[in-house]
Amino acid sequence: MANQPFKKLITTVVPLKQENIDTDQIIPARFLKATNRTGFGKNLFCDWRYNADGSLKSDFILNQAGMDGKILLAGHNFGCGSSREHAAWALYDYGFRVVISSFFADIFKSNALNNALLPVQIEEAVLSRLFKETASNPALVFEVDLENKVWSVPELSITQPFEISTYKRTCLLNGYDDLDYVLSHKSDILEFENKRAHEKTYFSYTR
Repeated sequence: MANQPFKKLITTVVPLKQENIDTDQIIPARFLKATNRTGFGKNLFCDWRYNADGSLKSDFILNQAGMDGKILLAGHNFGCGSSREHAAWALYDYGFRVVISSFFADIFKSNALNNALLPVQIEEAVLSRLFKETASNPALVFEVDLENKVWSVPELSITQPFEISTYKRTCLLNGYDDLDYVLSHKSDILEFENKRAHEKTYFSYTR
């Protein structure tokens, strides 16, 4: 399934200062019946966002005024727990395009990259500073530049590189999923296959 190309994102952040947020907290297991990746955003952090009667919990960060940024700033060890891909689906469907944390669970990180959600890992000390800065200034603007593999907060004079595989960077930049990436090399594949077919024909006649 093709995604929107990701090149540069300029936005505020939603700070969720909690460590060890697992995939069941991101999207509870009772919502995993669907296999289509759309529609999960409404239940993102469901048990934290809603009261038993379905009303919003006013003290939860996503329910507070101005918290409409496309970057989630999260505590250490984000996405731990079960390997459900729905966690990445829910974050993307809600509107997040980047998650910044000091550590991601490996499977969640892989699922995120496979679903056009960019995980940006930073140092713990930097993360701690960002939580303090965003608490005093919720309108603080972040920039994530995938083409140059850097993130920044201009107002704080912070600019740092981040790591991402060349393959996944190419996919995100172009809005490719794995199949789209293969198809983008269709002409090369056909050329290779035609060459092989020609070689097989040649060798069959020279035996």
